[in-house]
Amino acid sequence: MSEIRGKSAVVAAGAKNLGGLVSRSLAQRGVNVAVHYNSAATEADADATVADIEAAGARAIKVQGDLTVPANVEKLFDAAIEAFGSVDIAINTVGKVLRKPIVETTEAEYDSMFDINAKSAYFFLQQAGVRLADGGSVTTIVTALLAAFTDGYSTYAGAKSPVEHFTRAAAKEFADRGINVNNVGPGPMDTPFFYGQETPERVDFHKSQAMGGRLTLIEDIAPLVVFLAGEGHWITGQTIFANGGYTTR
Repeated sequence: MSEIRGKSAVVAAGAKNLGGLVSRSLAQRGVNVAVHYNSAATEADADATVADIEAAGARAIKVQGDLTVPANVEKLFDAAIEAFGSVDIAINTVGKVLRKPIVETTEAEYDSMFDINAKSAYFFLQQAGVRLADGGSVTTIVTALLAAFTDGYSTYAGAKSPVEHFTRAAAKEFADRGINVNNVGPGPMDTPFFYGQETPERVDFHKSQAMGGRLTLIEDIAPLVVFLAGEGHWITGQTIFANGGYTTR
């Protein structure tokens, strides 16, 4: 599946930040995109991304939904298939970050983190396995903290870690249909999601751990995600850490 022009994609949380760049990058390669957004707060971002996709010459729709509800995942794929006829690429950039000591974490915070980072990922993979055309591609964004030994991120790294096992199982289960399934684990990214969790001193420390003394940029990650859908289609069942050497294993 090295040629993705003319294909269609679903990008979960595809309205802004990394998801928005992935959506626009796919459009630059001639891919039609269903841009998912979670709530009214990001609808304007979805509209702007849809406009950019159409300006690039591809087709686009926006689809709202809370993907912690499996029925909404089904509706997302339904909308994409209705709009484009089929779906070939499914990319899940949904995530929520929380930095908090275990002894201070509430049950509600635990449930929210696992619903957003693990449950939604599982049912997104499930629908991708049911709905993607043969020869398709699935990528989930996880985190470089899966290869770290650190404090504070028990529910974030903990809720992302099951996705590795979901992905390995899906890669085997979908292999007969030629669908590759992978994860990409960025380092701490230069987005609003990261800065809200950290002090300036810790931000400087995280920068110091990566090549060039900087955080991961969304521009570092989007090309890899697109590559896995196209030229890198033979790669499957993997978690690829793209973090400037921040962590490895």
